[in-house]
Amino acid sequence: MSSTRTADSTAPSTVWLARGRHLGSDAADVLRRSLGRLKESGGIDDFQESPGAEEAPEQVFEARWRVADEVTVRARLTLSPLSSGGQEWVLAAEAEQPWDLRWPSPATMYWPDDADVFWDRDAATGLRLRDLSVLPEEDKDIRRLLRQAVRGSWAVHVVVHEAMTTDQRGRRPLAGMLPPSLRHRVVEHRAQPHQLRVLNWALKDFGVEVPRGGAVVLPGTPVPPGYDGQDFSVRSVFLDGSEPAELIATVTRYASMPKPLPEGGRDAVTALREQWQLLTTQEELARARELVTMYAEALEAMTKSRDLYREAAERANEALTIYRENAPAPEPSADPQTGSPLQQLTRTFGRWKGTLRPAPRDEHPDSGPEPGTDSGTDQKTG
Repeated sequence: MSSTRTADSTAPSTVWLARGRHLGSDAADVLRRSLGRLKESGGIDDFQESPGAEEAPEQVFEARWRVADEVTVRARLTLSPLSSGGQEWVLAAEAEQPWDLRWPSPATMYWPDDADVFWDRDAATGLRLRDLSVLPEEDKDIRRLLRQAVRGSWAVHVVVHEAMTTDQRGRRPLAGMLPPSLRHRVVEHRAQPHQLRVLNWALKDFGVEVPRGGAVVLPGTPVPPGYDGQDFSVRSVFLDGSEPAELIATVTRYASMPKPLPEGGRDAVTALREQWQLLTTQEELARARELVTMYAEALEAMTKSRDLYREAAERANEALTIYRENAPAPEPSADPQTGSPLQQLTRTFGRWKGTLRPAPRDEHPDSGPEPGTDSGTDQKTG
């Protein structure tokens, strides 16, 4: 088993999540054009651009469409600038029923599904989402890359070992053969024949191993409950251009299993559900009715509180009146001149104040006798 940490928060079965990187600076313009074309053609029902949070320079795009003719999908894509250049995008979509991987990918509802685009990069590794990537030559670079893939990516990462050097047919990307909703969530790594030992040495930290000429689906972070590297490995993958049915089934099974939300995934789902603004007319009417009901309940509660306060005040006044009418008169003091004990004590201290004052001391003990006094020696007059 992998030593990578696990989490308890399971992703909802109705949610589709992805995170990537757009290398250019015109991501917002690309989204506006793509969404506009799809709305005109009927591919989506509607979309809108909403301002992001005040404390973050984000751009938010909401879109709504239908799948299987009647199932509504709501999606929210957030663009955030990167200090290294380009922009990071986070896409969260939720359907009215559990997500079917045969439905269209939400990524293609926002981004153009062309070959020459700059949006389909994995946010953690920077590798293409719809292509295969050959592992680097240096051992330390392999280990660094796979660590990024396991611990920082939202994508499904698959490592395939080439038992022998392949031709162009053997370099056919796996993504194009996967179900539509999975094509933009998979990163395929290719290890050359001589890299098997180094590859498995780098994967040892995650408790998985790639068979010679086979493949394995990496666990990701957090690790899905019940994940076992042996259950998600394929012993042989024929890289002759044919469809690797066993590998496709393994990747699909991994993508379909319940998994904890990745870091930041909970925020994306919460924002989709609680900050949604692209409402239909019926939804706007329903929200207005909810607001009217909420305000009416608040007003009723305030009125009830006011009445309770008034009733309590009236009862307090009645009780005070009854107390005043029935309270016994205070007894007169036997000696009005004596006053309270505190007053007596105060007067006593006042009398002592003069008697306890210390006698004055001579300020200049070395000075001579005061004028008008005799000195210690008698003076004889002549």
